[in-house]
Amino acid sequence: MKRLLRTLILLVVRLLGAPGARKATESANKTLNTPRILLVRPDHLGDLILTTPVFQALKQQAPDAHISVMVGPWSREVIERHTDIDRILTCPFPGFQRTPQKALTPYILLLKTAKQLQCEHFDVGINLRPDFWWGAALLYLARIPRRVGYALEPGKPFLTHALPFQSPQHTTISNLCLASAGLQSIGYPRLEAPYTPEHYPLHFIPTTDEQQWATKYLHDEGIEPTYNVGAGFTPARANPAPLVMIHPGSGAAVKLWRTRGWAFCADALTKSLTMSTPVRMMLTGSKKERPMLEEIARNMQSPAVLVTDATIGQLAALQAKAVLVLSVDSGPLHLAVSQATPTIQLFGPTDPRIFGPWGEKERHVVLASTYRCSSCPNIPCGRLDFSPQEVADHPCVRLITEQQVLSVVEKLLLRKLSS
Repeated sequence: MKRLLRTLILLVVRLLGAPGARKATESANKTLNTPRILLVRPDHLGDLILTTPVFQALKQQAPDAHISVMVGPWSREVIERHTDIDRILTCPFPGFQRTPQKALTPYILLLKTAKQLQCEHFDVGINLRPDFWWGAALLYLARIPRRVGYALEPGKPFLTHALPFQSPQHTTISNLCLASAGLQSIGYPRLEAPYTPEHYPLHFIPTTDEQQWATKYLHDEGIEPTYNVGAGFTPARANPAPLVMIHPGSGAAVKLWRTRGWAFCADALTKSLTMSTPVRMMLTGSKKERPMLEEIARNMQSPAVLVTDATIGQLAALQAKAVLVLSVDSGPLHLAVSQATPTIQLFGPTDPRIFGPWGEKERHVVLASTYRCSSCPNIPCGRLDFSPQEVADHPCVRLITEQQVLSVVEKLLLRKLSS
C-alpha cells in the first residue's frame, strides 16, 4: 500500500513539474559565465567525509563556478570548513532524520524545498546519493535545467543526465563520476583519471583551535602522543607514548562488535612487544554511546580515557595524534582516514569495496567477516535496517575473533615501524 501511494504521488509530481522542467531544459543552452552548481547529499558523517574529494575537484576544474551544497543539518559541521564551497544549504531530508515521520511529510517537504530552490536559478544539480529518488525529484521540481544522477528507479525519469550505476564501486568514485558528468554538462572538461585517493584525497582539516584543544586535552590526561607523520603534529616531549584509539560505536546495531572483544584487544595492545613504549588507550563515542565505552573500560585491566563530548573537529584533531584507530564501519573511521592515521576496520553487512577506506592501502586494513547469516544469502548482505529482535540472528561482525584483529594490528604496526 505504501509503495502504491508513492508511485501515484510520483506520477503526480512528474505531471505537475513537467511544464517548469521543460522550460528550464529549453534554456539550458545559454552561455554560462559563472555557472551555479548544486550538490545534494542527505547523509551523515561517513558519507559526507567520503564526498569531500568532489568539492575540491569541482573547484579546481571550474574555478569560476559558484558551488552550493545541500546537506542535512546534522552534517553542516562536516562541510562548513571547506573553502571550496561557496554556500551551504540545509534540509531535514526524509529518511535520514532517524525519527518517525508521517506518510505525507516527505512530499510536503519536497514541494516546499523545491519552491525555495527555484529562486536560486541553478544551472546544474547533482544528486550525489545513487538511490535517493527524493533528491532527483527535488532537482526536477526546482526547475534546474541539467539534472545529474544515477539511472536508478524511481528517480531516473527526473534526470536529464542519468548515468548507468556500476556496482560494486567505491562511493567516492561514484561521486567523482557524477561530478565529472555535471562539469561536462556545462561545457567543462571531465575530471582527470584515475579516480584514486592519491589524486582525489579526503579533505577534513581541524582548525587551529581544535588542534590546540586536542593538545591540551591529552596533556590534562597525562598523554603526550607520538608524532603522526600524516597529520604533521610534533611530539610534546622526547619519549612520547603511542596513543591508540578505539571507536566501537556505529549508527547501526548490526555493525557492532563485542565489547569484551574490544577490551581484550585493548589490553593486548598495552602489552604489545611491537610498541617500544607503553600504549595509552582512548575510547571515543557519542554521549549516547557512553554506556558502551564504560562497559569496555570495566572489562579492561589497563586504564583508558573515555571521550564522548568532542565535536567532529576535535575528534579529528585527537585522531591525528594517534598511531592507530580501530573501529567498526562508521563515520569516525572515515574521519580518521582523512587525518592520515592508520586504521583497522571491522566490516560485516556493508561492502568494503563500496564503503571501505579511501586512503593509502598500506595504512588501512579491512577485516571483513566471511560469515553468512541464516537469512542472508549473500556476503556481504548490505542490509542495516534490522530490528533489535533481529540483530541477534545476524552476528556476522560479532563472529570476528580477537585473534584475527590482533593479527592484522601487529602486521600494520610492524609495517609502520619498518617504514
